[in-house]
Amino acid sequence: MTILSNARIVLEDAVVLGHLVMDEGRITAIGEGAHPGGEDCGGDYLIPGLVELHTDHLEGHIAPRPRVRWNSTAAIQAHDAQIAASGITTVLDALRVGLDADSSLTSEDSRQIANDIKSAQDDGRLRVDHRFHLRCEVSDEYAVPGFHLFDDLDGVALVSLMDHTPGQRQFRSLDAYRAYFQTKSGMSDPEFERFQAERRERAAVWSDRNRREVAELAKARGVVIASHDDATAEHVAEAVRDGVTLAEFPTTIDAARASREAGMRILMGGPNLVRGGSHSGNISAGELADIGALDILSSDYVPFSMLQAAFVLGEREGWTVPRAIATVTREPAAAIGLTDRGQIATSLRADLVRVRRTGDGDIPVVRAVWREGARVV
Repeated sequence: MTILSNARIVLEDAVVLGHLVMDEGRITAIGEGAHPGGEDCGGDYLIPGLVELHTDHLEGHIAPRPRVRWNSTAAIQAHDAQIAASGITTVLDALRVGLDADSSLTSEDSRQIANDIKSAQDDGRLRVDHRFHLRCEVSDEYAVPGFHLFDDLDGVALVSLMDHTPGQRQFRSLDAYRAYFQTKSGMSDPEFERFQAERRERAAVWSDRNRREVAELAKARGVVIASHDDATAEHVAEAVRDGVTLAEFPTTIDAARASREAGMRILMGGPNLVRGGSHSGNISAGELADIGALDILSSDYVPFSMLQAAFVLGEREGWTVPRAIATVTREPAAAIGLTDRGQIATSLRADLVRVRRTGDGDIPVVRAVWREGARVV
């Protein structure tokens, strides 16, 4: 049994100064006031463990430089350690299905990474609960065969339908796509023009048929489906047709409003909120918060941004602490049907994070993390 005392405990609708008891991996008691036998938390926040739905952070550990592949188990452990130290206790590791233009990782590579994650978890090497998010690039002709590589993989909790074709969605502006991709790839102007034209021709053949087929395969498995970078009402209509319940990173106000009207949860990136805008020049997470069209925050490419962004919601948007913390705990857990975590309540998993803050604008400090009652940070 572990007792934490003198903590500002973030409950569903309130913050109470009190104590918490956990035993055999579950929260067994919550009370106001100090507990004489408890570990003194010094007035720090005690929040639920964060639930991360969309991070491609692992890829940077697997392929840290062009033409460099790191040992998979070592990369997974490094990723896991940073995830845990950011207060995340449940993570959906994003695995590519279908080859996007900016990655050398194939669907076969992704399947091997998934196998290595499972092995590392079985060996007790990892601190947090790892599950899987299949990022399906529907413009790629091999998206469906790639998806079938994961038919027997347990732990797939989310499938997202992605299309990074230049001229639409995330890259509606070809100038923005040029700035992002040509700089990254080092292509000459003629090479880039041929490349983006080929990408658009390929998408015209494959995107819609693959989107429909992958969605049907995901529904047959009972897996939650997300759309990605929707920009128009037509994109949202496609998502509704395909059984989407989660809108990841809508790029315009119109798409966000249409997603909300369709009953979808809306996910945006923590880096977008912390930075005050999108790195691609699309709609900011803060603007969606202003109109009530923000439910979930994801770390995207910076693991710590989830926790930091939750507190930014309070400082910039005036959200209460419980409402802001729910965007990184209760809401993402509910989006993928995890009912045993995401809140501090008796009988739920003791996935907890102790967070110290000294005032508004202060970057939060993760002081300790527990997963199912065992301290992992």
